[in-house]
Amino acid sequence: MVNLGDTFPNFEAETSVGKIKFHEWLGESWGILFSHPADYTPVCTTELSRAASLAGEFAKRNVKMIALSVDDVDSHVGWIKDIQSYSGQSGEFPFPIIADNRDLAVKFGMLDPDERDKAGMPLTARCVFIIGPDKKLKLSILYPATTGRNFDEILRVVDSLQLTATKKVATPVDWKEGGDCMVIPSVKQEEVAQLFPKGVTVKPVPSGKSYLRITPQP
Repeated sequence: MVNLGDTFPNFEAETSVGKIKFHEWLGESWGILFSHPADYTPVCTTELSRAASLAGEFAKRNVKMIALSVDDVDSHVGWIKDIQSYSGQSGEFPFPIIADNRDLAVKFGMLDPDERDKAGMPLTARCVFIIGPDKKLKLSILYPATTGRNFDEILRVVDSLQLTATKKVATPVDWKEGGDCMVIPSVKQEEVAQLFPKGVTVKPVPSGKSYLRITPQP
């Protein structure tokens, strides 16, 4: 298992585009590693189709995507044609799919004990790992096999992670790019004017504490 802030382990893997070494493949980019239960299954097809359609948006944010399941390379390559047919896309598929022999799935806690293949072996759940250019884990989400992910939400999370990595703000509930942010508690009042030239509004609360400090997105 990898905890937030840990260096995400380097690994070698066979993929739909050949063998990769993860850290070398990632380079100076952000990365999203996401697993799916199985190729040629309905929910997974919709997910990878949506991820592929958003590839340009992730690329704008310097994010590389890579998928994973316990199917082999030939299965991945064949299934990509179905994904592209479903989404109406063509040409080069925008991200690799890792062919895992369950080593990575076990190592990273990706297996769903309630979902099994015909041989009774557990399938990968719907994990999402977001890794920064420093190779450290910034976010992890685990969905069961029966629940498809929302890739617009993953894109929103990337926006938040990249903003808060360089600015002394946090993003509130339901925040979207361009929305107001919260000044983090560690910022002292005497630093506010210099750090937030657009101004800061303090939301009054019954406690009288001035911790709800709102500022336009830096």
